[in-house]
Order: sequence, then C-alpha cells, then structure tokens
Amino acid sequence: MIRSMTGFGRASNDNGRLGFNVEIKSVNHRYFDLNIKLPRNLISLEEKIRKEVGNKIKRGKVDIFITQNVYDSSTTNVNLNKGLAYNYCECLKQIRDDFNVLDDISVSLISKFPDVITVTQNEEDLDEISSLLLKPINEAVDTMLSMREKEGARLKEDIEGKLTNIEELLVNVEKRAPYTVENYRNKLEERIKDLLVDNQVDEAKLAMEVTIFADKSCIDEEIVRLKSHISQFKSTLSKNEPVGRKLDFIVHEMNREANTINSKSNDIDIVHCVLDIKNEIEKIREQIQNIE
Repeated sequence: MIRSMTGFGRASNDNGRLGFNVEIKSVNHRYFDLNIKLPRNLISLEEKIRKEVGNKIKRGKVDIFITQNVYDSSTTNVNLNKGLAYNYCECLKQIRDDFNVLDDISVSLISKFPDVITVTQNEEDLDEISSLLLKPINEAVDTMLSMREKEGARLKEDIEGKLTNIEELLVNVEKRAPYTVENYRNKLEERIKDLLVDNQVDEAKLAMEVTIFADKSCIDEEIVRLKSHISQFKSTLSKNEPVGRKLDFIVHEMNREANTINSKSNDIDIVHCVLDIKNEIEKIREQIQNIE
C-alpha cells in the first residue's frame, strides 16, 4: 500500500508523576528530514527517538513536538547557574549605564536568559522516562501513518484513473497512426501534380519520399515503450514499500515518449491526443510528489 507524505498524529502518556504530550506532522520532502522539539532536559533521548521514528518512516519532512508535564518534583532537579546569571546581570547594568536607559533589571528577566535555570532528570529515572515517552511517540506515529495510508489509497485510485485515460488516448493514437503515412502520400501527390504541367508523377520517387517520411514519422516504438512504462508504473504502484522516487523516474520516461510522439506527428488528431496524454502525465507527476 502506498502512503502519502502528509499526515498528523497526537498521543499522550503519564505515570502519575510525569507525563508527555506528543504531536507529529509530516509533509512531502525529497528525503527523510526529522525535526524534534523536546525539553532540554530530555536532549539525551533525541537519538533514541530518531531511531524509533526512522524505523517506521522513510521519506518526508517530519516535525515532532514533545511537551512534558511534571506532577512529582522528586524526579527532576532545578539548577541555577549563578556565574552565568551574574554575567548577564553585569551586561545589563553596562547597557543601562552606557546608553542611559531605564533600569528594569529583574529576577524574572534574568531567569529567562538561556541556561540560567536548567531542569535535569535524575539519571536513574532515564530508562523509565524513555519508556514513558516512546509509547506516545509510537502511538502518534502510527496515527499519522494511518492517515498517510488513507491519503495514499485515495491518490492511488485517482492516479489509476488517469492511467486508464492515457491508455484510452493511446489506443486512439494507434488507430490513427497508419493513416498518417497514407494521408501524407495523397497530399504530396496532389502538390506534385499542381506543380507539373502534364500531371505525370514519378511513382518511384514518390514512393521513396513516402518511405523516408514513414521512417521519420513512425511512432510504433514510442507507443510500445509508453505502454511498457504504464505497465511498470501500475506494478510499482501496487508494491508495499516506498515507491515515490521510482514513480517519479517512470513518469519522467512516460513524458519523454509522449514528447517524441508529438514531435514526430503532423496529424492533428494524434497531436490532440498526445496533448491530452501529456496533460494527464503532468497531473500524475504532481500527485506523486506527495507519495512516500
């Protein structure tokens, strides 16, 4: 089952003393880009979180927001960096004196500066905290993946409809292609007769000219390759693994064959069909940018 790269999940967990709220969202991205925002006192758990999430998600820009609720202060330590607080205070005084500004230095102001007050967890509690945190992370990820799978199923159905449209248009191109050479022969013969006084056409030269045109305008190989790409696209679309990049490559090849058919054709009906094919291919290309 294919997945979209757009999704959202939320979960929470607590043990009566400590609790966590986790929110996760993802959008399309060429690679896997994970950003984690968590309390500074839990920074040591970031690598473990990355590994846990990376086992489930292979592509997309993913943001995780973690908030902590402390119900029992015995599990945490609040630390004051006196030296740093003193330096901040002295800098503020220097600014006050040098620029003659109002003196609004306060405990509340200084405490908000980075690293003046830090909160750390007791080392012996980290394993318990890790288990407590990873549970809602996994639940939020699973919720998001469920959303991505539902969106992926919708994308798959829509893309398959567009592939069917392309196949139907390609059938029309195939039916029309044999008449292209015959029409060219008739028009060429008429032009030659208009230029000749006696209306006598050199059949050998005419046949040679038509043969050259037929070789240059033959689109049989391009049609076969385009059909093959469509078949490969369908097969890849049904795989139970990340296929976004491969689909992007295949749709590029489909577009290239359509361009070649268009450049070789001077038949207005074929040109119209190919333009419709290219339009469907472009819509597919836009949609697969959001497939994992």
